[in-house]
Amino acid sequence: MRTKLKSPRMEMAHDGVMQPVNTAHHVPQPCAALKPLKAALTIPCPDPTAEERARDVHQMRGQKLARLEDWEKLTAEIAAADAARLKTPGGMPVAEILAYGARNDVVSAVEHALMNGRPAHDAPLLAGIEALEHVLSEHPENPYLACIVALTHVDLGWAWRGTAWKIEVPARNLEAFSAHFDRADSILSDFDATSLDSPLVAAAKCALSAARTLPARQVARQFETWIDLDPRNGRAYRAFGAQMLPRWNGTYEQLELEARRTAGRMHDVWGAGAYTWTMFDAISNDTEACARVDLEFFLDGLRDILRHTSDQHTVNLLLAYCANTMSATQTGNDEADYVRAQIAQAANWIVREHLTELHPMLWAHAARGFDNALRVRSAERFAASGHSDAMHFLRSVFRRELSSGKHVVFSQGGLEAVG
Repeated sequence: MRTKLKSPRMEMAHDGVMQPVNTAHHVPQPCAALKPLKAALTIPCPDPTAEERARDVHQMRGQKLARLEDWEKLTAEIAAADAARLKTPGGMPVAEILAYGARNDVVSAVEHALMNGRPAHDAPLLAGIEALEHVLSEHPENPYLACIVALTHVDLGWAWRGTAWKIEVPARNLEAFSAHFDRADSILSDFDATSLDSPLVAAAKCALSAARTLPARQVARQFETWIDLDPRNGRAYRAFGAQMLPRWNGTYEQLELEARRTAGRMHDVWGAGAYTWTMFDAISNDTEACARVDLEFFLDGLRDILRHTSDQHTVNLLLAYCANTMSATQTGNDEADYVRAQIAQAANWIVREHLTELHPMLWAHAARGFDNALRVRSAERFAASGHSDAMHFLRSVFRRELSSGKHVVFSQGGLEAVG
């Protein structure tokens, strides 16, 4: 969702992702269709882009109600989704999507104005947020409207800052970044997520931590609140671990400590899985964190996650992470590469013990490192690239069975090799 301040000319890659022209990033060629090879390997692939369409429905709903300025209905729907912990089939909180849709027009306008790094003199950089601030001034006690406005400031702050290292960002842009985050913090300061029983408010407050230099324990308490309010939301744990990296508000020692503490607090929910969720993105994005991870604890956590949930979205997420994200590259750090190799091997038992259907979009995202800033122009082509990756991996796992003429069949009843 973040637009780089200095964006090169973009083109659509083979998998439907917008990327710089002449990029050297390898993208697998999409398969011709989302169907398995005949008489070789068969696995159900129910509606590959269903999750994206579900998110689009909620985002467009939030956008429509904001355009109609029906703030009462919009915030009522966000409140209901938040209270019910309503999620898409892929686990994305509906309240967050509605809130994103409500601010999308304002954020998109500013991102467009900042596309080339230096906005035009008459660019409407403040018109949209000023209109939202006016609405908030009329309803200052509404926590869900406050979240919309605060998260708009967060998104605008990132639009100004971009994703470059801090030293590369112009002073003016850093000032705008800080100003937007300061305002977001001021808006949310009057609302307590626990008393409101609101994961959305908790998530919004956690979003502010990226722009603050805070003690790790203070940041951890904010994420603990979010996790306590929505303990089965893996995204909360993953975001927590990322914030504990040295590049943000933690240290490698603090990351390990907080991951273990979270595993202990959430043992009834995930077993050792809370440790794995917390380390999930941290070790895939940071070589030193990967080298330091407690490998045995992490692998135990993978099994516990799948013991506590059987939905195929989670199975495909963990499988693609192991088979694709963690096995994709050699880092040059022997300890980290050993860890990555051991995690990659876990894909074999996940396939044989838990997989019953294929979710190609997760495989496509895994190939891109689960990049939150990814701009996917064609969901169908993106899904096709993920399907191609997944089928290539599955054929490698079952190469002995396939080479002996057997037909490998996945179904709701489990895995079977016939023939």
